Amino acid sequence: MKKRRQKRFQEMTTAELRQATKEFDREFIADKARPMNPAERARNRQLRRRRGRPRIGKGAEKINICLERDLLASVNRLAKEKGIRRSTLIAQALASVVGRKAG
Repeated sequence: MKKRRQKRFQEMTTAELRQATKEFDREFIADKARPMNPAERARNRQLRRRRGRPRIGKGAEKINICLERDLLASVNRLAKEKGIRRSTLIAQALASVVGRKAG
């Protein structure tokens, strides 16, 4: 049996909204609380995970650099042709100059 989906709060009438939020008028709604099951715990861990670039090696640090506009345009164009991010292209170029493999 499919669970009926509730209307959005913005689409509800005043009476419907009052009925939908009635449970929050009680003082102790925590009485219905229960421990999370393994699936809920996994979902919670996934939602709390930090977003962003995956950690490679010792991690990454943001820096500000100044580049001449034509050079930056060339870098952007080459990164787009290779299908990689600009920061990845710059990291690979710097790694080749320093003499080590970029992560």
